[in-house]
Amino acid sequence: MKILVIDDEADIRRIAILSLSRVGGMQVVEAGSGPDGVRKAEAERPDAILLDVMMPGMDGPATLAMLRAGEATSKIPVVFLTAKAMTTEIERLKALGAVAVLTKPFDPMKLPAEVKAALERAR
Repeated sequence: MKILVIDDEADIRRIAILSLSRVGGMQVVEAGSGPDGVRKAEAERPDAILLDVMMPGMDGPATLAMLRAGEATSKIPVVFLTAKAMTTEIERLKALGAVAVLTKPFDPMKLPAEVKAALERAR
């Protein structure tokens, strides 16, 4: 399974990549911004995208809208990653089209299983 991690924080990307690849056995591609993430999604065609909500410039919801507008990326499942764990925020993000919302800080040992479970529930 190939996962694209889009997050503006290099440390978060690094931890997510190590977690997903070493613990989860997944192939991981990374992007540090929304526009870069959209380009990587078009080029790499990942099985799923782990997308940060709060990023400068193009935030997560705007990035998701661009992904949904692209023919090659419109059907890729997206899991949001956010520090805001309020129920209303989670419901808002799901309403935008995310298959799940995971909260920061995340447990690197559990992240791959949480992503896989979210994708299973979405099928």
